[in-house]
Amino acid sequence: MKRIFQLCIAALLVPGLLWAEVQPELKFVGNFIQGGLVQGVTQPGAVVKVDGKPVRVSEAGVFLVGFGRDAPTESLVQVSYPDGRTAEQLLRIARREYRVQRIDGLPERKVTPRSKEDLARIRKESALSRSARKRDDPRTDFLVDFIWPVTGPVSGVYGSQRILNGQPRRPHFGVDIARPTGTPVKAPAAGIVTLAYPDMFFSGGTLILDHGHGLSSSFLHLSRILVKEGQRIKQGDLIAEIGATGRVTGAHLDWRMNLFTKRIDPQLLVPPMPVNSSN
Repeated sequence: MKRIFQLCIAALLVPGLLWAEVQPELKFVGNFIQGGLVQGVTQPGAVVKVDGKPVRVSEAGVFLVGFGRDAPTESLVQVSYPDGRTAEQLLRIARREYRVQRIDGLPERKVTPRSKEDLARIRKESALSRSARKRDDPRTDFLVDFIWPVTGPVSGVYGSQRILNGQPRRPHFGVDIARPTGTPVKAPAAGIVTLAYPDMFFSGGTLILDHGHGLSSSFLHLSRILVKEGQRIKQGDLIAEIGATGRVTGAHLDWRMNLFTKRIDPQLLVPPMPVNSSN
């Protein structure tokens, strides 16, 4: 609870963060924007629904609200208190404009897979990733200031429309940091490893770290994974090394974040990338 109130105060001073006190027992802090993540705090023991779906509330009354890349401009939070009272708050979500990024020189098989073997592999690996992101632990490892897992030139941003070998494909849902193969990757926050897969068709070496309440980080295109599934990780621990595996044109880290199925922009949770930075 103390951490949430610290964040509420900090939000008044940090550009890009918004803070709102709806009533003494319902507060929000975070980025009210497509791709944003908002922390709510309410009375312990309350039941919270977001757009009609129940969400986990911690013993201290903390809960999370996430907005995907194309989230609507409104999100309804409903609260039922232990004494029978209820409250509602309509959150206003700002729209974003996204870049278009063209990437050429990819193997055609990685852009438009056609073989039965490749398609079966993609389905299997997608199911593994979805399953890893379903975890809903009461841990609140997300109640920290997130750090960059690696620092360096940002070569790709969240939400950009991808044109691969001249063909429109799905938007990019992470932030790309260009660094050489073997560069260490650190945990941006504590968590539990829910997936450690050495070579996926699209994402290559793939690691998923769960931070609690359905919030997870994914690290893609890794050359080495240094942790195991089920392992408890502290913030700042070395977890992997950057690589050029999967569908890439060069070595980099693709860091993504999910609140269950909602894709969150990791850059909204960390300070600006340091200038001329390196690990």
